[in-house]
Amino acid sequence: MIRRDDPAWCTPAGLPQELLTFSGVARDGLAVGSPGKAGVLDLALAPRAGSTRVVRQYQRAPLHIYRPIYLDPGRPDMAFVFLQQQGDGIVQGDRHRVDVDCAPGSAVHVTTQASTKVFAARDDFATQLVNLRVGAGAVLEYLPDPVVPFRGSRLFQRTSLSAAEDATVILGEVLLPGRIAHDEVHAYDLYWAETEAHDLDGTLLFTDSVRLRPGHVGDPRSAGVLGGYDVLATLYVVCSRMSPPDLVALLREALAEAPDVLAGATELPAGCGAAVRMLGHTSAAVHAAMHTAWNRARIALLGAPAPDLRKG
Repeated sequence: MIRRDDPAWCTPAGLPQELLTFSGVARDGLAVGSPGKAGVLDLALAPRAGSTRVVRQYQRAPLHIYRPIYLDPGRPDMAFVFLQQQGDGIVQGDRHRVDVDCAPGSAVHVTTQASTKVFAARDDFATQLVNLRVGAGAVLEYLPDPVVPFRGSRLFQRTSLSAAEDATVILGEVLLPGRIAHDEVHAYDLYWAETEAHDLDGTLLFTDSVRLRPGHVGDPRSAGVLGGYDVLATLYVVCSRMSPPDLVALLREALAEAPDVLAGATELPAGCGAAVRMLGHTSAAVHAAMHTAWNRARIALLGAPAPDLRKG
């Protein structure tokens, strides 16, 4: 049996060969200051006395959380969990794994304390595996802050969702082009993100991939990828509370109020919800559009507007 402090436990299965050409020799990473940390965060949350509480928690540096907070007056039962990371960001050799299990009837919002910075890699790459399980009637919002890939960075990220038919999940991700103030605009080596969703029986609902490799096939500057835009975002709304056509219409109406982004909404396969892809020139414009879409979906599905996350 693989131990949770073993990098193999934290490394996504079936990594693409293109990524493995960057080496990929996982390190123990226990020594202070050494690269290659096997970071683990394993959480289970369940309803307790009218609110959602953490009932199981295992964390291994550099990943950790503090106690959930309850900041939404419209959903006082919802636990807001802020994922934090020791150090400045993800470095080569890092293998991070986050598991969040939401019991039936729970209400959970997971976000990060700040943007995820990905540092340059010379001999390896970094991976992040996120497994989300959402039980019957539960609500999960997983909306981390943007990923910022630095010059020469290499990141593979896989987000796997397993959700009950009557669960409600709002899942988002944002990619910035790099440190623009340092003239780093799509100067990373490789960014590869996969999102997949299944029902609780394991039946595939949908899968989505983003592969960006500057200077190669998949160059973000090419017309068929990002074109003249620099910021990319995706929002998935998985639910049965509203029909997919109505949900798409709702999201399109919301995004009509965000003229500074190029956006499109579509139904997800298997009738499980809707998805939005957004392109923008600035992080501020895309952040505003994401918040608008999240807020509109939240009001329709949860009966409460998006709260202030108090991030400053």
